[in-house]
Amino acid sequence: MKKIASTGLLACVFLFGVSACNQEKKEDSVEQAQTTNEEMAEGTEMEETKDEQSDFMTMAASGGMMEVELGKLAKQNAANQKVKDFGAMMVNDHTKANDELKALATKKNITLPDSMSEKHMGHITELRDKKGADFDKAYMDLMVEDHEEDVEMFDKAAKDQEDPDVKAFAAKTVTTLRKHLDEAKKTKDVVDKAAGSKTNAATPK
Repeated sequence: MKKIASTGLLACVFLFGVSACNQEKKEDSVEQAQTTNEEMAEGTEMEETKDEQSDFMTMAASGGMMEVELGKLAKQNAANQKVKDFGAMMVNDHTKANDELKALATKKNITLPDSMSEKHMGHITELRDKKGADFDKAYMDLMVEDHEEDVEMFDKAAKDQEDPDVKAFAAKTVTTLRKHLDEAKKTKDVVDKAAGSKTNAATPK
């Protein structure tokens, strides 16, 4: 049995890579990073504070990676220029925020995930094959929903995190995220109106 299990593991690594095998453990990259941070902080005076830092920073890292990748997709796959422009803003702003988060994590000795969570990767998969107007609608719907969640998460961190540097990062970033949310809603309205106009034009009178 051990030989069969070993052969299966090797096949898994060969065919799908280590990340696919890790999924069998029901622990994605974010959870792995959180586990590492929990083990490092366990038994120390800062255990609870570090766990809270880890939860926030690992999820923020995953979300930031998703925003950059989806922004790149928007620049390629979107039909509406405003959607392309929004995607470009996501790439620029979230790349900067991701770099700041990495520097903060190094300073605080927090391990960040090297890839997105399964949830965030799922959004990439859903949008990767969409093109034109279909992409525009799906992307902007997601951007409004995702930024509403992000604003809530970062706002909570800005209020509740004990470490002043982490609080400051969250407070600074949530200001940008609120601007993104406002812009996402405006762009979504443009996309929805464009889709409505095409539907009306196609309807026989």
